[in-house]
Amino acid sequence: MVIARGSRKTGTVSKKRSAPAKGKAPIKTERKVPRTKRQFKEMPKTGHESEFIRLNKYIASTGICSRREADEFIQAGLITVNGKLVTELGVKVSSADLVKYNGETLREEKKVYILMNKPKDYVTTVEDPHAKKTVLELVRGACKERVYPVGRLDRNTTGVLLLTNDGEITKRLTHPKFEKLKIYHVYLNRNLKQGDMDKVASGITLEDGFIKADSISYADPVDKKQVGIEIHSGRNHIVRRIFESLGYEIAKLDRVYFAGLTKKNLRRGEWRFLSEKEIAMLKMNAFK
Repeated sequence: MVIARGSRKTGTVSKKRSAPAKGKAPIKTERKVPRTKRQFKEMPKTGHESEFIRLNKYIASTGICSRREADEFIQAGLITVNGKLVTELGVKVSSADLVKYNGETLREEKKVYILMNKPKDYVTTVEDPHAKKTVLELVRGACKERVYPVGRLDRNTTGVLLLTNDGEITKRLTHPKFEKLKIYHVYLNRNLKQGDMDKVASGITLEDGFIKADSISYADPVDKKQVGIEIHSGRNHIVRRIFESLGYEIAKLDRVYFAGLTKKNLRRGEWRFLSEKEIAMLKMNAFK
């Protein structure tokens, strides 16, 4: 176990010089030692080599609560590590440490990855008291672990959705800096003009900034109401807002690709576990 100890002080050290000329006093110069990052005091080794992670993250990984709730458990004196009560936030532990909650040993949950072809009228927000149907209802009983949707699809959007209890994968797939590719099949209320398609391709400015598609084309050579659009942005309702800014309404929106995953062979509302190969590719960050 490692306890965070912030270090904010700076000090000075003497810098060695060559010997001064005879009869002259030595000259001392001083330089500031740069501030170091926070130092962590390690607890006695257990004989196991392992990566240290924050205690609240470890507790959350066991599936009993969120990280925020884990912080509350720690401060309430409900957590012990290797038999010692821990009430300070910032503590780090490894898989070799024995962590208990109310006397019960906690173990990291098995990581689960479920791919779903989300149907219409289901929401991906799991804490919405007004939601009549959530995607979690569709995977109820699939596993004993608690899984959560990766990112959000609004109620009327269908298509590729990943559910997992792997927080690191979730962060990698949803954080804006990772810019994961998404492909949508868009059904508009009227034909998309070529000029408007060119605007989307070259970029337009919305209320929250500039945005442009990576690629856009007609999805059907005859029906110009159907459009395929590739985009990396994770901004909320970005596809709908792009077309609405040009005076179009989206009659139907289907996500067909997300970070290397597709809904191939999955009917609407169906789901499956990811294959070992798919999981490995996600962990290697192989997909854009």
